[in-house]
Amino acid sequence: MASVSRDRNGTKRILFMAGDGRRKTIRLGDVPVKVAEAFKRRVEALNAARITGGAIDGETARWLADLPDAMHEKLARVGLAEPRQNTCATLGDLLDRFEESATVKPVTRAAYRQTIGSLAATLGRELPVRAIRPADADRWHKGLADSELASATVAKRVKVAKAIFRKAVRWDLIESSPFADLRAGSQSNPDRASYIEAETTRAVLAACPDDQWRAIVALSRYTGLRCPSELSLLRWGDVNWERGRLTVRSPKTAGHEGHAVRVVPLVPELRPILLALFEEAEPGAEWVIPRLRVPGVNLRTHFQRIIARAGVKPWPRLFHNLRASCACDWVERFPNHVVAGWLGHSPLIAAQHYLQTRDQHFEAATGGAECGALVAQNAAQQPTANSRHDAPESVPAPTEALVGTGVGRATADDGGSCQTPRENEEMGPVGFEPTRGLPLSGF
Repeated sequence: MASVSRDRNGTKRILFMAGDGRRKTIRLGDVPVKVAEAFKRRVEALNAARITGGAIDGETARWLADLPDAMHEKLARVGLAEPRQNTCATLGDLLDRFEESATVKPVTRAAYRQTIGSLAATLGRELPVRAIRPADADRWHKGLADSELASATVAKRVKVAKAIFRKAVRWDLIESSPFADLRAGSQSNPDRASYIEAETTRAVLAACPDDQWRAIVALSRYTGLRCPSELSLLRWGDVNWERGRLTVRSPKTAGHEGHAVRVVPLVPELRPILLALFEEAEPGAEWVIPRLRVPGVNLRTHFQRIIARAGVKPWPRLFHNLRASCACDWVERFPNHVVAGWLGHSPLIAAQHYLQTRDQHFEAATGGAECGALVAQNAAQQPTANSRHDAPESVPAPTEALVGTGVGRATADDGGSCQTPRENEEMGPVGFEPTRGLPLSGF
């Protein structure tokens, strides 16, 4: 038999005599008397089955299976139920299980580990998961906010922490997440945004030690490819010289339906750089930038040296801001949905993380020194844009090629294709690997 006892503060507990003759207690908390009485009857049924070795009835079995983990654990501690196998006893268990079950890219997994490490360092791996309270979440968050981490980094870690504890709720390890009310905030960081001017880009390209590095910079700056993930997968078969297009494979967005591959324009500024690299490639070469196929290559350190050699001031987020600068240029010339398709993200993401307000915008709005040049540029581009009937196939209007790169200049004799008549006549099949017989000596 079992009984319900009421404490002075109004909380209830169940008292019963176990099969070993010991008196045991199950604390229910401040629950109504009817709920406590119903719970007592279940305890009596479970205790009788334990003492006699019999099976519990189906209704009690279903009731036991539906119990929240916290209450089920109380029954397990007094010997009335078997511990649930999926229970994470500690925070360390939860963090390990979350990392093992995550199906993400290596870069994302590395970001997860930063959050996992900070949670373990602040709260302790041995802390029971059910003992974690919103106050612990606030303490962890305050530690991040008081550190020297950027606000965008703090926001990212909060977002991952919330995901970890949402998993814990989904796995029935806890009833509610102690991190649910934390506000992640914006992951954009305007303080680290920087527009890379054309003059700066030309200086950096001129300082590059070889054509592979020039291609890395140009592909990032002029076509907005993600470096190194998208650049490392670019093949010569992806370059359509005749139509002026590049096929880009994106590991970052491959998990989203229809976003694993996109097509971007082969802009005039990029074409001579790729042609120079094409001429140097071995017959049958597959990869456009073989250097990026080497595991562990340190692009950032080498790029910092190139920037220093160019005599320009380094900018934050070296490769991201090259891509962001391309987005800024394109969005001022083409519709948002077109630019979003070329860059492989939504217009909302572009507005949050890529697009920037520059001094030239204020000058143009107030009629300053840049106004006349900007108006003239737009007027010059408008007739070309109006003359095109197939907008998706259009590419940016030709501009002067990069000076000092040693790869020549783009021409506009044919309306922007950057090919001479001889090239148009003799260009071979598109989407092919380098061959010695290809007539490219004229570039």
